[in-house]
Amino acid sequence: MSENRCALITGITGQDGSYLAELLVSKGYEVHGLIRRSSTTTTGRIAHLMNAAPGPGSVELHYGDLSDSIGLNTLILDIEPDEIYNLAAQSHVRVSFDKPLYTMDITGVGALRILEVARQLARRKEVRVYQASSSEMFGAAPDVPQNECTTFRPQSPYACAKVYAYYQTINYREAYDLYACNGILFNHESPRRGEQFVTRKITRAVGRIMHGFQDKLFLGNLDAKRDWGYAKDYVEAMWLMLQQDEPDDFVIATGQSHSIRDCLEIAFDRVNLNWEDYVEIDPRFFRPTDVSFLQGDCSKARESLGWEPSTPFDELIRIMVDADCDLAARERALEDMNANTDPRK
Repeated sequence: MSENRCALITGITGQDGSYLAELLVSKGYEVHGLIRRSSTTTTGRIAHLMNAAPGPGSVELHYGDLSDSIGLNTLILDIEPDEIYNLAAQSHVRVSFDKPLYTMDITGVGALRILEVARQLARRKEVRVYQASSSEMFGAAPDVPQNECTTFRPQSPYACAKVYAYYQTINYREAYDLYACNGILFNHESPRRGEQFVTRKITRAVGRIMHGFQDKLFLGNLDAKRDWGYAKDYVEAMWLMLQQDEPDDFVIATGQSHSIRDCLEIAFDRVNLNWEDYVEIDPRFFRPTDVSFLQGDCSKARESLGWEPSTPFDELIRIMVDADCDLAARERALEDMNANTDPRK
């Protein structure tokens, strides 16, 4: 089914985008990625995919932004992808309280811009759209676990923007018969997770503490519980959604929840340290409104897509700790080498 197919990934340089690009390349797709222009290099997660010649199994990058309707129209109508994966967003919940209008424009209206171009492209050829929805949309919903029928009660500007994008995706599916799916993904992590997200913040700190770069880790609410899975598992579910005969919406989750304390215990125990000796609470990291508990029910995905998570939470955290300890070791070796070759000494 994927032979000689073309896909566009927005947010390709992020955690999910890089894993998805790897998956699609392995299936022979011609992959195009949308990236924002920056004076610093942002392609580290996909650098190993950039050497193939254009065509099946290749990755080509294009500068663009979800705020630029004209640019998106020009790019998508020129590429004519078979599949569009909209993963780009202002995706940090805490930052969304500080930048609510920007978050809505990129995370919410940006998805609408993608859908509108896809609607125009669908007049020429079949195109399928994946919209990255979020478990944060459930927010303060009293139902546990949360599934595709759970009522949304968003608790942040980010979550509100995702709800907007979710319903626009359904609207375009029903109004224009566009093949468009929402993947309601619960938290998913990996060594490629951004360092501002709590799991990676923890595992990065473990590595840096082990190699003498820092001695304290400052966090907010340690009692918040999330359903955490492995991003590499979750991108396969994204692809599977666009391979079905009919479009639909799916919750992707592990069905188990763990607290930030649980994450700390597993991460520090991996290097034989007691987390309580290194962690301090900082009020700056508390949110104006916080979601205390999220747990997903992926029964529909298991039955309809044949998908289920394969990486347990404790194994995921150990994978991340090992990777961040290796990263810190390389940083220490580089710093020591630079110190030894400093001509001023």
